[in-house]
Amino acid sequence: MKTNNLTTKRFVIRKSLIGTNSVITFTNNKDITFTYDHDEIYSTFQEKFESMKCFQEYKSYTNSNTVPAFARNLAEIV
Repeated sequence: MKTNNLTTKRFVIRKSLIGTNSVITFTNNKDITFTYDHDEIYSTFQEKFESMKCFQEYKSYTNSNTVPAFARNLAEIV
């Protein structure tokens, strides 16, 4: 399966990206660049995301500054 490389301005887990084999890269305001596998983080923490009000209402979870602490071990700092 082809990898879908995306560059964003923030950490994001979005329902519309589930199953698209997306690898996301973003650079925060401190010029630290993070890369992560969207599906790996979603599947590892699926229950956590599905229980979040923002994920239920907006079908996404975002963080502008960093990868959330619970998912940091699955992200790579470039």
